Amino acid sequence: MALRHAVLAALLDGEYSGYQLAKAFDIGVANFWHALPQQLYAELTKLEKEGLVCGRQVVQETRPNKRLFQVTDAGRAELEAFAETVAKPSFIRDDLLVKVQVADRIGTAPVIGQLEERASAAEAKIELLGKLLRQLRGDMDEEEFLLRGERIGPYLTCLRGLAFEQEHLTWCLRIAGILRERQSNHAER
Repeated sequence: MALRHAVLAALLDGEYSGYQLAKAFDIGVANFWHALPQQLYAELTKLEKEGLVCGRQVVQETRPNKRLFQVTDAGRAELEAFAETVAKPSFIRDDLLVKVQVADRIGTAPVIGQLEERASAAEAKIELLGKLLRQLRGDMDEEEFLLRGERIGPYLTCLRGLAFEQEHLTWCLRIAGILRERQSNHAER
């Protein structure tokens, strides 16, 4: 998947400025695709040149003018073609795993600290995702929303993000505990 598809997918929910897109991206799309705001702005420019999004200038009196973007029919066709392609298998690419792999050779204290930081970050993300899921559901319980909700795509990707963060939290705490215990046992010898 290219950034273009994630941007097009985010814009399906409405007309956004680059700033609004970055905010929406950070909350909803960040579960499965990370991008910096400057990458989003650059991608919007490319997509507009290719005719996949169209932008319009909005004049504001008390603030700088802004451009709002929306997906064009060509952009929607691009997403449809993308949806029909076979998805590549996902993989883990994480520098923390390299550090864990060599922790018993180079020292565990810094790695334990980083695992605990990641666990804290995962806890914060779990709380944020839980809040987002409740917001998306509104007054419906989850099963009712999944059967009758107006737009479940963002909800489903948020569920995946939540499961990932919960598993990541569990793993980080477990590995930090194992390394701490090994460090303690090694010190006793």
